[in-house]
Amino acid sequence: MIIKKLHSPILVLLTLFLLLQSCEKKSINNPNKKSNIAEIDRLIDLGDKHFENVKYDSAYYYHSKAKSLCDAKTDNTRILYSLARMSEIQQNQGDYTGSETTAIEAIPYLKTSCAPSYECSIYNLLGIVYMKLYDYDNALYYYNKGLNLKIDTIRKLKFKHNIAVVYMAKQDYNRAIEILLSLASRKDIINDPASFSKVIDNLGYSYFKMGNPIGIDYMNQALKLKKQIKGDWGLASSYLNLTKYYRESNPRLANYYAKLAYEKATKANNVDDRLESIALLIQSSTGNESKFYSEKYIHINDSITKVRQNARNQFAKIKYDSKKEKEENQYLKTQKALSALELEIQKNRNLFLCFLIVIGSLSTIFLYYFLKAVNKKEKIQTSYETETRIAKKLHDELANDVYHTMAFVETQDLSSSQNKEILLTNLDTIYSRTRNISKENSTIDTGLHFVAGLKEMMSSFNTDAVTILINGMDSVNWNALETNKKIIVYRVLQELLVNMKKHSQCSLAAITFKKNKNKLQIDYSDNGLGAASDKISSRNGLQNVENRILVIKGTITFDTKPGKGFKSSFTIPI
Repeated sequence: MIIKKLHSPILVLLTLFLLLQSCEKKSINNPNKKSNIAEIDRLIDLGDKHFENVKYDSAYYYHSKAKSLCDAKTDNTRILYSLARMSEIQQNQGDYTGSETTAIEAIPYLKTSCAPSYECSIYNLLGIVYMKLYDYDNALYYYNKGLNLKIDTIRKLKFKHNIAVVYMAKQDYNRAIEILLSLASRKDIINDPASFSKVIDNLGYSYFKMGNPIGIDYMNQALKLKKQIKGDWGLASSYLNLTKYYRESNPRLANYYAKLAYEKATKANNVDDRLESIALLIQSSTGNESKFYSEKYIHINDSITKVRQNARNQFAKIKYDSKKEKEENQYLKTQKALSALELEIQKNRNLFLCFLIVIGSLSTIFLYYFLKAVNKKEKIQTSYETETRIAKKLHDELANDVYHTMAFVETQDLSSSQNKEILLTNLDTIYSRTRNISKENSTIDTGLHFVAGLKEMMSSFNTDAVTILINGMDSVNWNALETNKKIIVYRVLQELLVNMKKHSQCSLAAITFKKNKNKLQIDYSDNGLGAASDKISSRNGLQNVENRILVIKGTITFDTKPGKGFKSSFTIPI
């Protein structure tokens, strides 16, 4: 009944706790993540605006900041775009090693990108940077990777042209001519004057390097087209090729073209071509003019080296600051997340603690009433057994004696002194039996008089026919034994002696007390008839003895055989 009453509230509390836990987990696992897309796109737009205005340091800063805000799992295309821009800016400023590092950083993101245009840009940037670093094999590797992409025809043709330029740098002019001739015959190239002029200019220079006189015709045709386009960058390249062509055969014309190349390279802010044109002017000039160009070359080269070094330092600082800022932001986010997590853990811990307290309280109440009910039941059972035993003794022993005494009085002459003596003896026997029944079921004194009461109880079983021997009783520290254990010792010995009196028919019984470590050991033995082991369990008295000992976590053994007496040994924890 008690369990049924308590089962329902415990189940309700457990369900409530699990629901709360589920809600907490849901709130942790599904946080409202703030999107940075708008801010990232704003920074990318700012970077592109500064790039168009040739403010490379500002453009690099905004793209680097945009990249640092991107999530590598969801914003990979934006990361690729910013890295490509950053690599291109570093190339334009002559930081080729930095450009290579930035472009390579983008490669892992290509695996998750579905846009070939980003892959195309990265491979093209790496091809250019390795050309500038004179690593022609790597340049060819990345240009060929770009060529194998699923991209439009125009981009494929540009990759082919770049591959031809690499072969020119490697002085493999035959392969360069083969590629350039195939490009020069394509309508896509012919219809684009800028592309066509570059192709035939490089084709003419390759023929020149191979000793084929047709080369000058291609170079002059290219120069004519570039003048029509009015592109300073392309004109500088043509004038440099013509300078090299006439350097041996016509130094004066070579000097003229070198000056034009320097002029156009300066306008286009092409520092590499400027240096190359000055170097050619030094070779084609004499006297003070050669000295002038030599000093100019040293001055420009030093200035370019200084500017490029400053650019490298500036880009490295911007990248470092962005990385540091990202790490600091990540650290703050991590700390915030950890704090939130600790708070949630503390909340869950407090909730769980409250739950345990409630469960503990309910369990205590349940246990209290349960044990009370069990104890009440045991008391009722004990009372019933005691009453049954008393009734049995009154019926089997006392009632018979009273009946025989009454019959004696009714049938005998009480005036006879002999009959009076017999009557008095019978009445004394009845009195003794009554007193013994009273003592067996009376309250046991567990205080100062416990030992005396125990001795008196055991001595009461001494008769003319039975001798009880008691050893070691005074060596036991009875004050160390708990009250309930004293009662159990008393009742167990009483049950053993009653069993002896009823069934044993012995003449001698011995009870020995001794302390064995932290246990009290009591040994009982008699020289009676004994009994078969399977008959011991059928005796209620001995069954009660065993139950009492097990209640206090003690042990008990019985050793008996027909005709060889009865032995029992039990231990009680002190």
